Amino acid sequence: MNGHVKNMYFQQSMESATTLLSLLLVMAVDSTRTVTVCRNQQCGNSLQQTLKLTRLIHKESVDLIRIYKATQGDMSELFCKTSINNVPDPNISGLDPSERIASIYTHVQAFFPHFKRVYEQQTDLQLPTSTLLTELTRVSNRSSSLAALVNCIYQSLFPNLPVPEPAGEPTSLPPSQNIFQQKVYGCVVLKRFKELLSNVARELRTLKTQVCKKRTQMNVFR
Repeated sequence: MNGHVKNMYFQQSMESATTLLSLLLVMAVDSTRTVTVCRNQQCGNSLQQTLKLTRLIHKESVDLIRIYKATQGDMSELFCKTSINNVPDPNISGLDPSERIASIYTHVQAFFPHFKRVYEQQTDLQLPTSTLLTELTRVSNRSSSLAALVNCIYQSLFPNLPVPEPAGEPTSLPPSQNIFQQKVYGCVVLKRFKELLSNVARELRTLKTQVCKKRTQMNVFR
């Protein structure tokens, strides 16, 4: 790859990152402008930005699980293979695109209190300078941005539908746990979230092909 092509790819990446950052800043500051900005987003562009962020978080979640195992002692592989309740399901549900996008949004949100609980538990088990705590915070923050972008896609594609709310009761946090249970719980949360991100990436690729193509064809014939 020559220097010109490399510069072109770098410029495109920077433009995409700048667009994504600008959108997230608007969403964080002004909820009224958020609706306008979201509904003015091009279908393919918004889905592509969200897919890129999903892939980035997935990559970071793989690294996070590796770091988590390295900090939990000799039985860390066993911790991650244990099956427990009180952790959100990573599977996307729904029959049509609006239901599946809503499912992505609510599933990502469902993990937020569990991230917080894992962070609190690991704060008691790790040094304040632990890389694990830093990476937990990073993935949690990026996941909040992902939820915001998915919500934006929903408003853009389905402006006449209400913003999705979690279906049913949220997955309850586990009761008081001993150290062994905490280590198991943390690894299962991270592993399930990584599985969710894989499912989200697959759904976004499908939506980009199906929904955006259909909207483009509709605009052509108007």
